[in-house]
Amino acid sequence: MTQEIEQQIVLTTGIYDLIKDHIRRKKTSKEEEEVLLKQLKKAKQVTRKNLPLDVVTVDAKVIVKDIATAKEAVHTFVAPDRAKRRNNTESILSPMGLALVGCKVGDVVTWTINDELKQMEIIQVERLD
Repeated sequence: MTQEIEQQIVLTTGIYDLIKDHIRRKKTSKEEEEVLLKQLKKAKQVTRKNLPLDVVTVDAKVIVKDIATAKEAVHTFVAPDRAKRRNNTESILSPMGLALVGCKVGDVVTWTINDELKQMEIIQVERLD
């Protein structure tokens, strides 16, 4: 899992703590852990009300475009305990959620998902709350 994002990600304190706990519980690979820890070190923490509306976070519907295929996909990220396949929602701690969380519209994210290197552009972020 690699991510080539040099810009600073923006996270709410709650999401920051959730990711730290996810790492602490050894729910990530060693490579994922390294990338996530590096991102968290540089991350800007804000309160939920100060999080820019174009930043990927929990309770958000996100449209991304695969750079290689130009295909768009919609992901609806929720808290881990609310993720249900039948509702077409996925955990913010899923591989795609971890790849995109804290990034904003216009960012191009390079991340390994299911052993495949993907490059995705964030097209739109819509808050669900």
